[in-house]
Amino acid sequence: QVQLIESGGGLVQAGGSLRLSCAASGRTFSRYAVGWFRQAPGKKREFGAAISRTGGTYYVDSVKGRFTISRDNTKNMVYLQMNSLKPEDTAVYYCAVSGGGSVYEIDEYDYWGQGTQVTVSS
Repeated sequence: QVQLIESGGGLVQAGGSLRLSCAASGRTFSRYAVGWFRQAPGKKREFGAAISRTGGTYYVDSVKGRFTISRDNTKNMVYLQMNSLKPEDTAVYYCAVSGGGSVYEIDEYDYWGQGTQVTVSS
């Protein structure tokens, strides 16, 4: 079992920044890829970013150059630094641990946090 808790969401103006944190407990965190997904009102949950167990990073095109995912395995933490935020980034952001397979595929993720709300005002 893995327990995940997200934090760091909030309300920010367009162009601003937020740093999301995902704290993990349970199984050996460093062995797994971790992803950030987001779900806007009325839309499906979608892939945002992921980091492999070896530190490789992956991003959806819409956040490339603005978001940075990182991890600190000594603290069982994963972070998502979000810069140059846009109103279309407004969503609930979830971190999740992958059981293997493609980091882009939502079905490959076994454990999920409760989410943290990010609202970007124009």
